[in-house]
Amino acid sequence: MFSDLKSMPYEDRLRKLGLWTLEERRNRADLLEIFKLVKGFSATSWTQFFRKAEGVTRGHSWKLYKEYNHGDIRQHSFSQRSINRWNRLSQDEVNAQTINGFKNCLQKRRQREMDFFMD
Repeated sequence: MFSDLKSMPYEDRLRKLGLWTLEERRNRADLLEIFKLVKGFSATSWTQFFRKAEGVTRGHSWKLYKEYNHGDIRQHSFSQRSINRWNRLSQDEVNAQTINGFKNCLQKRRQREMDFFMD
């Protein structure tokens, strides 16, 4: 559709169009799912996947506990791969009232910290 972008590498095309990479979109989707679970926007309870961290004094009030993984299989499951990124969010981002408000916070985070959504 964009003939001037045809010869550009994938990363340059994404940057020029202001689009997210596939990895960034996956990681963003994980954060959105956690937000929906924690805020009650999902029919599934967040306690089926996560446990709230106790005694945490830094960061936001919704820090999640990450269990130690003995094997490689569980390490890549939804409930484990997204906890570190969720715990790095600020209190303002976690306190968003709506899904669109949270999406806006994630967009601003990406503009400030480009590698936040990259593994």
